[in-house]
Amino acid sequence: MPLKSLLSNATGSSRKAAQSGMSDEEKLAMLAELEESGLGWFWSTDTNGQIVYLSDAFAQQLGLESADYIGRPLQEVFTPCEDIGSTPSIALKLSARKPFSALNVQASAGGSDAVVALSGRAIRSRSGKFSGFRGNASDITEAHHREEETERLAKYDSLTGLANRHQMAQTIDAMLSAFRAAKRNCAVMMMDLDRFKQVNDTLGHAAGDELLKEVTARLSRIADGEFELGRLGGDEFQILIPDKDDRGELGEIARKIISILSQPYSLEDGRCVIGASVGIAIAPYDGVSRDEIVRAADMALYSAKNSGRGQFRFYSGDLANEALFRRRLEDDLAQAVHADQLLHHYQPVVRIADSAVQMLEAQICWQHPQRGLIDHEECASILKGSAFASQAGLWAIGKACADAKQWPDALGVLVKVNQKLFDTEDFVQQIAQKLDDNDIVPSRLELAICESIFDGDETAVDKTLHALFKLGVKLTLDEFGSGHSSFGYLRRAPFESVRLSPEIHLDQSGSDNCDQPLIAAIVALAGALDMQVCASEVETVEQYRVLQECGVARVQGAVFADSLTFQQVADELVAESWTIDPVTSRNARAKRRTVYRKIQVIHDDHSYDVTLRNLSRTGALIEGLMDIPLETQFVVDLGGGQLAVATVVRTAGDTQGLEFEMPLVDDGAGGLCTRIRVSPYALSEAGAPLEALSSGDYKGMKGGMLDPNKSVPKFGYASGRAA
Repeated sequence: MPLKSLLSNATGSSRKAAQSGMSDEEKLAMLAELEESGLGWFWSTDTNGQIVYLSDAFAQQLGLESADYIGRPLQEVFTPCEDIGSTPSIALKLSARKPFSALNVQASAGGSDAVVALSGRAIRSRSGKFSGFRGNASDITEAHHREEETERLAKYDSLTGLANRHQMAQTIDAMLSAFRAAKRNCAVMMMDLDRFKQVNDTLGHAAGDELLKEVTARLSRIADGEFELGRLGGDEFQILIPDKDDRGELGEIARKIISILSQPYSLEDGRCVIGASVGIAIAPYDGVSRDEIVRAADMALYSAKNSGRGQFRFYSGDLANEALFRRRLEDDLAQAVHADQLLHHYQPVVRIADSAVQMLEAQICWQHPQRGLIDHEECASILKGSAFASQAGLWAIGKACADAKQWPDALGVLVKVNQKLFDTEDFVQQIAQKLDDNDIVPSRLELAICESIFDGDETAVDKTLHALFKLGVKLTLDEFGSGHSSFGYLRRAPFESVRLSPEIHLDQSGSDNCDQPLIAAIVALAGALDMQVCASEVETVEQYRVLQECGVARVQGAVFADSLTFQQVADELVAESWTIDPVTSRNARAKRRTVYRKIQVIHDDHSYDVTLRNLSRTGALIEGLMDIPLETQFVVDLGGGQLAVATVVRTAGDTQGLEFEMPLVDDGAGGLCTRIRVSPYALSEAGAPLEALSSGDYKGMKGGMLDPNKSVPKFGYASGRAA
């Protein structure tokens, strides 16, 4: 009987048992009681490691029938618990024929989650012949699960279940180490929530915790097992994306995150709307160690938040210099207002019913003494984070009223109001003063109010809106559908129209994709509330026709006309009426950004210094070289490993228009960047150390390191000196 064998082994011999004063039968009964109590279980194998005995109570605890274990190898019946620490295999222990203890295992069959600690040793006869293994076991299920929970809490956030800061650091370290050897890429996104503190302050910390869980659920749906998600603490999250270095694709992921997290949340304690900002860094381009890559992503996040929140930003080696330059521009704003450097360009707003220009939107531009004309898009991004935003906004309203005074009374003027100006205590009085100063009928002034104003004090916002309505100015809810949308805004505020967010009818590539059912639904709702629907940034006639079919009342954008100077508006108003038909031959055009900086362009094996004057997704304008034939190909070095192949499509004197072979993509904060950069792995193969890309030039990376002695430069500089 196996139990007798165990007893014999335990006592050494029947003679010793007799000397102890207890019979074998008594000892067998005692062992049986011990087994039944669960304080001690026993097991035994033959020489082949197959189980010949297992305590009945042991088998019952594990949910095993005799057929599940008798005659089967021990390592097939039990599997090590490898989730806590590193557990050696049972087969290895048996083959070594050495004693072992406290081997944590679970049953392979039986369906029980019980965990037991196995101990055993090899049994040999007096002659030394091996006869199998025997040992004991104990139930450690509760202790094991406590240890598991302790281990889990050390690695994972208790509120959201996501990996915590420590675990994410370990994951990033491991991935970067493995990816360096395999020459693979990975991206790190740092993300935090906009206006999260406001939720805690107004709805309470319990609502804040519930919101964090909702955010986690939305992020998990986006990740879908492809990414590693972590919560670093508070409202700060980290996302690790393996094998992704295409900044176009990463930008789309960031946009999706921002869009989804910006949709309204319904919590037990109330409804809220938040946002998100994202910073992105890519290894090994922006760093090869965890410290480098996380620091880079943090800097990008800081830049995104400073650019107005609700944005993403890629890391660039020039971020520190760019931030300094942006601060200088912001400081220059105060002088710009007083020195008459600001001006308006006007974009016609066309009534679809009869193609008549119904009003003009005033767009602030800046004639900077060093940089030249800064267009309204770049100017708006500077104003967004500036302390002088309210001052410039008030100037814009006064200037628009002064200009409108010289136009026909039927022509209105639309001005976008920034939140800092809206929040000033005497905002309504200042508007009234500007109207009086210019003797303008209030109904000719239309103010476009962004949905984000509703994130402020509800009572104060409603009071200001109703005071403006009482004053007689028209109100438009701007960028409707941008992520803050609530139909409740339309019911409670005196808006006369809503202006669609361009995201609804214009995708990020500038194509003519329209969300027609959504537009039709908004038009129907607005009609029920006696409001009109307008659309801006309409690029193509295809978009225009969809908007027309949906019942949109007013449209503006390049499909009708680009922004006009005050003099161009005056020229158009000479005629008795001003109507504009959509340009049917016009395709969606890439918007140009005015820039002014030195870059290098490469032709054959020589590099030239030129000035970059403007930049769009599809091309650039450079100046500084003479006698450049059409169809000449350059590699444009935009810095930081950004090389773009371009062809000369226009040339005039020292100025060339270039068309890129591959369009640039948004950097998330008003700038443009290349999808792919020079690979640090390629640089390391050429003999350079593997490190983050510097912000210097990469003129030598087209076909190998550049040798200026290979040929004579083909092009000369405009000054006449040799290149």
